[in-house]
Amino acid sequence: MPERDVTVGQLLLAEYQTVKDEQKTRIGFRDNLLYVTLTVVAAVIAAAAQAKRTEMLLGLPPVCVVLGWTYLVNDQKISAIGAYVRGDLGPRLAAVASAEEASVFRWEIAHRADARRSSRKAVQCVVDLLAFCVVPLAALVVYWAGGGTSPGLVVLSMGEALAVVGLGVHIVLYAVPFGAGSGAG
Repeated sequence: MPERDVTVGQLLLAEYQTVKDEQKTRIGFRDNLLYVTLTVVAAVIAAAAQAKRTEMLLGLPPVCVVLGWTYLVNDQKISAIGAYVRGDLGPRLAAVASAEEASVFRWEIAHRADARRSSRKAVQCVVDLLAFCVVPLAALVVYWAGGGTSPGLVVLSMGEALAVVGLGVHIVLYAVPFGAGSGAG
């Protein structure tokens, strides 16, 4: 088999393709987590309403925390890939190609200059808080207000409330300042 010289540029392009494939996969997975959360919420609420058992709502907080945390971690990885392409890979490829840095992977920078980006990020933060925090906290309030609570489940539900609030804090910390935390678009 003849030896083939692999250039640095080819390696960098292969790396770019690999990280963009990972980013694309993570975006699809992250976005599907919202659909899964909505499905689980609807199923648990329907089951609790049909059975007239508010304690069934206590299943929502742990599910929403796990799904919300997974969503947040994937969003951070998506942003990290974008930052890596913009700040490391793009400049290295531009140097190898003797091109201006701004001419390499222009979309990675251009879409971030959208005038509505900050408002989109703010709305996304609100959506994330609604889906992963407000809904499970509302379920806890319904349980607490519904009567028929037991001391053990009240203690459990308080721990769930703390976990949901903790997730909410992380969602807000990740989003602020809007535009810095979540760079996936």
